[in-house]
Amino acid sequence: MRWISGLAAAVVVLSIAGTLAVSSFGLLGFEKILDNNSRGLNLWKAAGEEMRTFDAYAADRTEKSRAAYEAARDRTEEAVAQLPFDYQEIGPERYARTWSIRNLYENYRERRDRFLAAPRGEEGYFKELYALNRAQTYLQSYAGELEFLTVEDGTRRYEALRPLFALIPAAAVLFGAAAVAGVRRLNRTADQNLVRPVVELARDSARIAAGDFDGPMVKALGEDEIAQLIRAFYHMKGATRGYIAALKDKHEAEKQLDAVRLQMLKNQINPHFLFNTLNMIASMAQVEDAATTEQMITAMSRLFRYNLKSTDSVMPLERELKVVSDYMYLQQMRFGKRLRFTSDCPADTLDHLVPSFALQPLVENAIVHGLSAQKEGGKIHIRARRADGRLWLWVSDTGCGMAEERLAQIRGALAAGDEKATGVGLGNIYRRIHAMYPDGEMEVYSRAGCGTVIRLAVGVGQ
Repeated sequence: MRWISGLAAAVVVLSIAGTLAVSSFGLLGFEKILDNNSRGLNLWKAAGEEMRTFDAYAADRTEKSRAAYEAARDRTEEAVAQLPFDYQEIGPERYARTWSIRNLYENYRERRDRFLAAPRGEEGYFKELYALNRAQTYLQSYAGELEFLTVEDGTRRYEALRPLFALIPAAAVLFGAAAVAGVRRLNRTADQNLVRPVVELARDSARIAAGDFDGPMVKALGEDEIAQLIRAFYHMKGATRGYIAALKDKHEAEKQLDAVRLQMLKNQINPHFLFNTLNMIASMAQVEDAATTEQMITAMSRLFRYNLKSTDSVMPLERELKVVSDYMYLQQMRFGKRLRFTSDCPADTLDHLVPSFALQPLVENAIVHGLSAQKEGGKIHIRARRADGRLWLWVSDTGCGMAEERLAQIRGALAAGDEKATGVGLGNIYRRIHAMYPDGEMEVYSRAGCGTVIRLAVGVGQ
């Protein structure tokens, strides 16, 4: 197939080259004619524009008229410089007229610049202005005559090239016929060895894009590039099918692992907290009526009920706040006035779903690691806001905070999934938020002696 491709390519290249050779010979001459005409016309127009802007600038001498004049002056100088000045190329008449234009413009330019540099009202000012206007008129007139001579010369050259233009269609037909014959031969061979296999590969790739990996294989004949492509394609198809199956298995395993870890988190009860709470309930029952004891027992029962019976991965924020409220009530009974709790969650945030058990472990961490070590205790505040299509939550405390080194360790451990360094609760919440929400966030901010803030962001409606 390679030698046929090479032969057909050679025929096509030769046909194109032959056609271009004939065409370019004539078109280059025609292009030269158009270029000469364009240069003469540019000079005529530029000279007229300079005359107009020069009169305006000489009359009022403003910055605007000066800028317009200088632009027109530059165009005229460029047009004069671009005039053809080869005697053999342009002939005696055009050469003589071009020589006159160059000399006239050189003298005019010197007098013009000297005139503009002199102050207005100087002796001979208007006489010199009149002389310059006359030189401008001559320059534009010479430019018009040169354009006329150029058009005449171009017409003669075009008439000489007309027979050559008649050969271009014939050459195109001749070389095109040779190219068509070569391409037809290539097309028959390419259809069998290139087009059909590639079309079948395209159909199979469309099936793969739709998730169907069970389509029939295209037969690879020979050892050419197409056969190698077919074999490589089906090798990748098999590898991709295996990779997708492995991903599905891994995803299912991760879902099961997340469910197990969530259940472990739900079943994790701090023994020390439970012991202190039960002792306090017993003490309160002895020294006062049953109202406070009943309230504590009710709060504890709600907390246990939510902990043990909740199986959903998400809950309304309002319910999560009730769990935190029950938990904080029990802790406040333990710590008394040392522990304060406030929340700022507008009504438009309460119905939004958040990961279950996302707030209570953070509040517990704030008490255990931030407030309990302080003699004066401290305050925990939960804040919620909607912004940028997400629900933002902040859990802050006024505890002892942490040093920069410890904060960096916790952030690194969260990013790496190291729950040994962060604790099961914090690491579990971080991992669940990023797994459940494509735009989920969990950031930890802290400063020694100032407290800690944990910021969560979850997608609204996800």
